[in-house]
Amino acid sequence: MKISDKHVVNLNYTLTDNDGQVIDQSDDGSFAYLHGAQNIIPGLEKALEGKEVGDKLTVKIPPSEAYGERDEARIEEVPREMFPDDGEIKPGMVFHAQGPNGEVITVTVVEVGDKTVTIDSNHALAGVELNFDVEVVGVREAEAAELEHGHVHGPEGHDH
Repeated sequence: MKISDKHVVNLNYTLTDNDGQVIDQSDDGSFAYLHGAQNIIPGLEKALEGKEVGDKLTVKIPPSEAYGERDEARIEEVPREMFPDDGEIKPGMVFHAQGPNGEVITVTVVEVGDKTVTIDSNHALAGVELNFDVEVVGVREAEAAELEHGHVHGPEGHDH
């Protein structure tokens, strides 16, 4: 069975940056996604189209087909009062905030001042070329509930 829309795909993969540093990996076949439902980055989904169980591939994904380019406009200074009073704020800490349209966004603390905190709402992998070594270990037709919900359900069924 070839990978195409409305199929559940299980992968083993190793994700590295251009310096060979491992960013993420899954080697037990447990990584599953619903093809065509935008569950993974577009560049990897395109590369997997038409592949089948046993296929192995190495693919380099540019930022435009992954998490986008870094946008310096997404780095901003905000009042210190926007953060909890009950703990120390340090560079590298990650918080969830409300975006301009009410959506939840993830921000990373860049710098902490007395009255302001500099945050970055770029994805951590924005601007990074991604290198995947992938093995397709499973392909099956998606179940009706998975198609309705737009994602894979675990072995025990609905899991959210």
